[in-house]
Amino acid sequence: MASNWNSGINDRRIKEEICEIGRRVYAKGFAAANDGNISVRVGPNEVVCSPTMICKGFMKPEDICAVDLDGKQIGGTRKRTSEILLHLAIMRARPDVVACVHCHPPHATAFAVAREPIPQCILPEIEVFMGEVPIAPYETPGGQDFANTVLPFLKPGTNTIILANHGTISFGPTLEQAYWKTEILDAYCRILLLSKQLGGVTYLNEQKSRELLDLKKKLGFDDPRFHVEDCDLCGNGAYRDGYKEEMPQPCAFEPAPTYPGYLQKPTYASGAAPVGGGGADVDSLVKAITEQVLAALGK
Repeated sequence: MASNWNSGINDRRIKEEICEIGRRVYAKGFAAANDGNISVRVGPNEVVCSPTMICKGFMKPEDICAVDLDGKQIGGTRKRTSEILLHLAIMRARPDVVACVHCHPPHATAFAVAREPIPQCILPEIEVFMGEVPIAPYETPGGQDFANTVLPFLKPGTNTIILANHGTISFGPTLEQAYWKTEILDAYCRILLLSKQLGGVTYLNEQKSRELLDLKKKLGFDDPRFHVEDCDLCGNGAYRDGYKEEMPQPCAFEPAPTYPGYLQKPTYASGAAPVGGGGADVDSLVKAITEQVLAALGK
């Protein structure tokens, strides 16, 4: 088992990688001043992480500290961040997770403070590389109650969670992949906000949305929609059972079209044209309805 891990809490290469990701987070404006924290699991019960009260853009390898999976500090001269408990909760619940990045990317955090769900079935890269992004309820940062807010949303395939009124936490099998999820999400949220200024978003139709999930599965990426029988294809329903409070509802954007879930039979399998997504499909539907109404009025 030990051979599956690197050389542990004294691995300078891992510490240098944490510092490099910290510089990227800071340069992108994802973490102001001392905001954010980064962690990498380096053993069955060992995790290295950024310390408290340090700018992520100016960390040095000797600043990095180490904790066990219960949060007890086991290495380093600086005090560990209190929010490491959030990272550890994810690592204990999801053994496949090796690294976590928590920060406050401004466009994604705008959705966090508005508690606006991230719409799906719009941009191919989001469907393939991310999927549904749940919103964990707000809790005062730093304690175990805060860490526990993400537990109901750690389904297989989840890689990013928005923290209400706070920021984001992304995670994955490598530190770089965990960071990429944050960058992808914030870029997408920026696109959404810009599209809102232009009049709104256009959803993909059912067939094109399913094709992206087929591609995702072919590439070997997981998605909660591959496991949840009764979730809508695009309607942010994969985490419905995780919301103890009311499930966030879209206000800034039109709700997604209602399509059968990925594990259900598509509506176009019977020969009917795929619905939704604008363009010719909608035009044909409007034409057909108009003809039926005119025919009824003629009678």
